Amino acid sequence: MNIAGTIDRPLTYDPQKQAPMKPSTHDIAGSAPEDLTTTGAKDSRQNRTREMQLIPEALARAHMHDRLQEAEQERRALSLATARRMQRRAERASMRARRALAMAVMQ
Repeated sequence: MNIAGTIDRPLTYDPQKQAPMKPSTHDIAGSAPEDLTTTGAKDSRQNRTREMQLIPEALARAHMHDRLQEAEQERRALSLATARRMQRRAERASMRARRALAMAVMQ
């Protein structure tokens, strides 16, 4: 999004560097002048553009994407912790079985 500036937040505060406000020649004397006559100046003076109006939606979409990724990572971490716990339990059972077998062979 390449927006030059808005009325509330101009690109620069230096009046010499801002786009000039010139009345058009076809206007009736005393009437309000059009927004701008130079190219691209309308974009710089326009307060809200379509992209600006869609920013909250894009932010909400990005936030939900991040939350879904966090939830997926948490599920994977929980699954990994459960798998490790079960592996340790199986290893302990295997060691008990080996010990019992060794005791039976020794007697």
